[in-house]
Amino acid sequence: MMHPGIHNYSEIGKLNKVLLHRPGEELEALTPSTIERLLFDDIPYLKIAQEEHDTFAQVLRDNGVEVLYYVDEVAKSISNPEVQIQLANEFLNLSKINSRGLRASMTSYLLGMSPRDMVTKLIAGIRRSEVAMTAPTSLMDLDNDDYPFVSDPMPNLYFTRDPGACVGNGLSIHHMHYPARRRESLLLRYMYLHDKDFAGPDDKQWYDLTDAYSIEGGDVLVLSKDIVAVGLSQRTTTSGAEAFARSLLGGGSGFKKVLAFDIPEIRAFMHLDTVFTMVDYDKFTIHPEIEGPLNVYEMTMDKGGDLKFNALKEDLDKILATELKLPAVDLIRCGGGDLLAAQREQWNDGSNTLAIAPGKVITYDRNYVTNELLAQRGITVITVPSAELSRGRGGPRCMSCPVNRDDI
Repeated sequence: MMHPGIHNYSEIGKLNKVLLHRPGEELEALTPSTIERLLFDDIPYLKIAQEEHDTFAQVLRDNGVEVLYYVDEVAKSISNPEVQIQLANEFLNLSKINSRGLRASMTSYLLGMSPRDMVTKLIAGIRRSEVAMTAPTSLMDLDNDDYPFVSDPMPNLYFTRDPGACVGNGLSIHHMHYPARRRESLLLRYMYLHDKDFAGPDDKQWYDLTDAYSIEGGDVLVLSKDIVAVGLSQRTTTSGAEAFARSLLGGGSGFKKVLAFDIPEIRAFMHLDTVFTMVDYDKFTIHPEIEGPLNVYEMTMDKGGDLKFNALKEDLDKILATELKLPAVDLIRCGGGDLLAAQREQWNDGSNTLAIAPGKVITYDRNYVTNELLAQRGITVITVPSAELSRGRGGPRCMSCPVNRDDI
């Protein structure tokens, strides 16, 4: 069944439509000398990563979810040749291809392809050796350094959660923290503007990649039809969270408040959803190491359109119970009481669950301690294989951008 447009007012309502990206040739660009620049710690084996991802997509389909893929949707959005030219130009601008000779060669190379092939190539990266150069027009054209790409690949794109977030009846297109990921958001913008299967004419936009401050989708959680949580993290700035709150609360979204969760800015806790996710009406997974240092702030908007700020002083379980109007909430600690298990499983995304219905989640099979705890608390746990996908430091929630969910 088709579910038109964007509709997402919870973390746990039955998932109807989701946006994924099947890992491709871009993962083979990862080498010991490129991984730091491209934000990886390790090099996944592409063939197995694809098999694992296909299993994940099939589990979603088996549970009644319509699966959209990035390449297909962006290709649809540029089926008009003028739009294809526009994307090529904007992409080269973001890739900082300023030399006239190189830019001309890359433009003709890209526009000689079908829309689908061009999108695949933009994601895979463009090697210096692929672009036929005519006579050099600048020193840059001659400076054939040992870096193999004139346009970097996008190996992080299989974490489709981050470039954007479908919130309520609209989409945030994010200003990503690191340059390595900024062009992912550009592809999403084309989807939003030109692909009717993805977004409808009434779907709003809350944020854009050209906005001044960084915010990423792993830090955006839709807790209820009234409340959105935003993580202040390694990759989402305080100013970005505030600008998002101002746009969302003042833009006719229907949301009443934004809660900012201030988490430690370290690689292991990259985004809020690597340490905290919602799995049922009253149940959350949490990494125990963030409970101590966690501060929660509330942003609301007064009738005059000004943001108001308030620090919430209680323990997290009390704050959540109050905000969600529940007698109590259950915080399920990643790894249980074992600190070593908690650290190991959090590094491999034990707290990064994807709820596909209330109390029904997809997790990585490797996080067996946390999975067992979830099952003991009455959660239905569907596991997917994760030996290679987990090398990218992201779990099932990171790998999915929910577009449409049932209301709860």
